[in-house]
Amino acid sequence: MDYTPQSSGVTGTSQPPRLLDQVRQQCRLRHYSLRTEQAYAGWIKRFIVFHDKRHPRQMGAPEVEAFLSFLANQGQVSAATQNQALAALLFLYRHVLDTALPWMEDVVRAKRSRRLPVVLSAAEVQQLLSVIPDGTHDLMARLLYGTGMRLLEALRLRIKDVDMGRNEICVRSGKGNKDRRVPLPQSLRQRLQAQRERALAVHAGDLADGHGRTVLPFALARKYPHADSEPGWQYLFPSARLSTDPHSGHLARHHVSEEGLQRAIRSARLRAGIHKPVTCHTLRHCFATHLIEAGHDIRTVQELLGHKDVKTTQIYTHVLGRGAGGLLSPLDRLMPPAP
Repeated sequence: MDYTPQSSGVTGTSQPPRLLDQVRQQCRLRHYSLRTEQAYAGWIKRFIVFHDKRHPRQMGAPEVEAFLSFLANQGQVSAATQNQALAALLFLYRHVLDTALPWMEDVVRAKRSRRLPVVLSAAEVQQLLSVIPDGTHDLMARLLYGTGMRLLEALRLRIKDVDMGRNEICVRSGKGNKDRRVPLPQSLRQRLQAQRERALAVHAGDLADGHGRTVLPFALARKYPHADSEPGWQYLFPSARLSTDPHSGHLARHHVSEEGLQRAIRSARLRAGIHKPVTCHTLRHCFATHLIEAGHDIRTVQELLGHKDVKTTQIYTHVLGRGAGGLLSPLDRLMPPAP
């Protein structure tokens, strides 16, 4: 339920939009993703409830810092989560309440720890993939490892994004709303072609039933009124059922949910006997690390991953033989290991 601020005593026939509705409007005005919109609305609601439903205009730096302190000390949230909550509150004051307060710039941000990514060896990746049952989940897992895409980037692929002629896949509106191209794994070529045919068959069935629409980004539905029913715009991995688009309210065919593949990866890790923590994103880390191990240029890897700064990509250079795994321990100099 949306939080409605206490009335200021002004009466009238038309009520102003509720606060969280204004948050959503401002997020959509700036083309923020649905997940960002949901996260910001959630943090703002928690902030208001934490302070006994006081209106944010009546609060300032002490209340913001008290909420962030509660998250860190009682909630035990990570630095990234704490900073996301702060970003939501700054968005509220700057863009929704249009309040330029000097204290906003002085709120202390949590310092994020630098963590090395979990990376599997090539043998472990092969072992993991081999125990995922043949089907959509197996194809998607191999696609994540073979292209370095993020989970949602793979799920949001449209039929038109897989270019068999150029042997590449176009990733649309990735992190930072940027497009990029990644290689099409030749070992998946026939399976991706078959997946395209299945997606087209699902679309044809929807059209026959009087549906056949999908969700288009931004204002493309208005610019191209019939594009949402064209085959190329359909999701490569369509959902098993129709659902209502939260933005337009139309009944449409969305992509499959990410939870299914996440569960498949967790189950495969246990069956493969891998004791490292493995998620879908681990396959992206493996893609980058194994490319650098094979001698590919870090700038190329940066482009394939869609990193804004090469410093982000440099975290994978810990496998180049100059890190811990490439050194000879002093103990081994004294006591050479047995052959």
